[in-house]
Amino acid sequence: MSESVVSDFTNLASTRVSAAAAAAAATFATLTKTAAPGIDKELQRRAYRLMHTAAAMAALYEEEKATASRYVHATARGHEAVQLAAAFLLTETDYAAPYYRDDAMLLGLGLRPYELMLQLLAKADDPFSGGRTYYAHPSLRRPGIPVIPHQSSATGMQAIPATGMAHAIKYMEGQGLKLGQVGKGVGGYEGAKESDVSNPSHPQTRIPAYPIVLCSIGDGAMTEGEVAEALQMAVLHQLPIIYLVQDNDWGISATGREMRAMNAYEFAAGFPGMLRLQVDGADFGSSHQGLGEAFAHVRARKGPALVHAKCPLLGHHTSGVRREWYRNDLESHQEQDPLPRLHQQLLRQSFAEAELTALAAEATALVRADWTLALAAPNPDPATFADHEFAPTVVTAETGERSPAGAEKALMVDAALHAVDDILREFPEALFYGQDVGGELGGVFREAALLAKKYGDARVFNTPIQEAYIVGSTAGMAAVGARPIVEIQFADYIWPALNQLVEELSKSCYLTMGKFPIPALIRVPIGAYGGGGPYHSGSIESTLLTIRGIKVVYPSNAADMKGLMRAAFLDPNPVIMLEHKGLYWSKVPGTEEAKTIEPAAGYAIPLGKAAVAQAADADKLRRGETALVVTYGMGVHWAKAASRDFPGQVEILDLRTLNPLDFEAVTAATRRHGKVLVLTEEPLMNSFAESLAGRIQRHCFEVLDAPVFTLGAANLPAIALNVELEKMMLPSAAKVAAVLEELLGY
Repeated sequence: MSESVVSDFTNLASTRVSAAAAAAAATFATLTKTAAPGIDKELQRRAYRLMHTAAAMAALYEEEKATASRYVHATARGHEAVQLAAAFLLTETDYAAPYYRDDAMLLGLGLRPYELMLQLLAKADDPFSGGRTYYAHPSLRRPGIPVIPHQSSATGMQAIPATGMAHAIKYMEGQGLKLGQVGKGVGGYEGAKESDVSNPSHPQTRIPAYPIVLCSIGDGAMTEGEVAEALQMAVLHQLPIIYLVQDNDWGISATGREMRAMNAYEFAAGFPGMLRLQVDGADFGSSHQGLGEAFAHVRARKGPALVHAKCPLLGHHTSGVRREWYRNDLESHQEQDPLPRLHQQLLRQSFAEAELTALAAEATALVRADWTLALAAPNPDPATFADHEFAPTVVTAETGERSPAGAEKALMVDAALHAVDDILREFPEALFYGQDVGGELGGVFREAALLAKKYGDARVFNTPIQEAYIVGSTAGMAAVGARPIVEIQFADYIWPALNQLVEELSKSCYLTMGKFPIPALIRVPIGAYGGGGPYHSGSIESTLLTIRGIKVVYPSNAADMKGLMRAAFLDPNPVIMLEHKGLYWSKVPGTEEAKTIEPAAGYAIPLGKAAVAQAADADKLRRGETALVVTYGMGVHWAKAASRDFPGQVEILDLRTLNPLDFEAVTAATRRHGKVLVLTEEPLMNSFAESLAGRIQRHCFEVLDAPVFTLGAANLPAIALNVELEKMMLPSAAKVAAVLEELLGY
């Protein structure tokens, strides 16, 4: 392509963008002149009163900033019109993901100023989090109000969980399941026909129409890569979701021209199949009319929608970032204030000035009265600080047959496949997705072979290369009542998902006081297996174990794989199942014992229970001639092979679950032997293994006959591709034997 042609193409593109921006500006100018026709007067009256309520709250917080600003908060000033319009269109059977500036939306949904103030002041009776999280970060299950699951500070991360909600709604409707129900493993499953979901006359449902999801988001957050993942999946699967983009042209101190090449309306043009609308977000009539069109479109199951609402930013970005520090456009934004605009529109529609004055006074009086009550409300009991880390587990004892009569030995990969097959057959709300697990392949390790053919593409399906969506969508899925099993193709690829894992999944149960635990089973093939190279061989458990609020499981044989898989699925919390690729087929020398008799369907092992993989000889134990190896995964097999050089002298404790850790079993075994080796495949420095060794030393010091030994991989950034280099880096049976010889010599 010649330089002149490139220049012409660039100029043409620029002209088109400018023309689109001019057209949008003209549209906004037209929409601001009058309220949309046909809006019920009572609805306008309610909007006016609540707009004054939101404004009075923002003003009061400024007056009382010595008290209120102890904790960072943002308000809706300038955004009230579009937020209230959205709130009035939502029903109690919908799902919503508000963002941190949406306090006017919450008022519109029916929350009292008092309740929002309790959160602002971090009081015990804060209905969302009990004083644990920020202002206007709601999470609520309440009759008459849409379900509002937990979300983080909503700077883009909320788009994926919200889209997961819509994905679950479509799945549950397609399966004829009632939304919000849970499986029989966690409290009783009740199915329903599709008509139950949409028929308001059905005796067991309040659903007036097909439910939808509203995802509220700011224009700055729309530039996040995770938002593009969400939009991609919404269009790909034609999901029932509306993305409401509130565009005030500011990030914190960065303006729109610094942050983006296009606005959200223009960006959404790249996602064919998504309805795009623009509204004047400072005008209640325009907002209600445009959003009403979007709601009708999505409720009719015509696909997702994006509504771009231009709003002024009249308050501060947050109480911690003051507008006067950097803003030079306050006057122009003030001219777009939605409150005086609505006031004038209502006067033109024959509302009396006295009535409007009375509504404003009523709102202000309520805000002042509620503030007095909120200030006097009790603070949280400090003793409750640790409540709700996890939801109570379901599997508390080993159940089912581990070694049924006549059963044959199974490979770990087959035991995993059969466990998922059993779950899908038994729990209709369960579904399985990830890269390459659907279709013909059934996983790059054949760990999902034929499941898509057996259960259909709606239940077992491929995703794009979107680790963030794969993990983050489970939060939304679970809130609706689906039970997701997902897979990250290799442990080395999990890093794009950590944002969702840390900010959404791990915190949900704690920050919602247990209202929204996330039952999600995340399968992650892990470990080196002979020439896998730097991006397919890594071990990641120590990183995962720094994330509170998730459970981490690591089986070493087929029977444990099947039992732990079921327990992980039934657990009401996020569980990561680390599955060693080198153990899948027992092809790696020394891993033959990973192949075991396959347990019967329904077999489950409680999480957090270690097992003795090999006991020491009783006589040698009495004579003090033994040592303990604490390990998991491939380490179990290295230790078994190494122990052949020391017959009867080595007990092997297989942890099986790394969090929750069975430290009671570790200390009991340590007290039996007095000599301990903690063995891992990870690089040793700053690892879980070193941490565990320190804990053992601290709690069992008086019974130790030697320092706690540790052994792991070399402290290098990646596993080398060459198999000889790989061998030098990793532990092995020979290396374990050398360490055991030294340890037993103490």
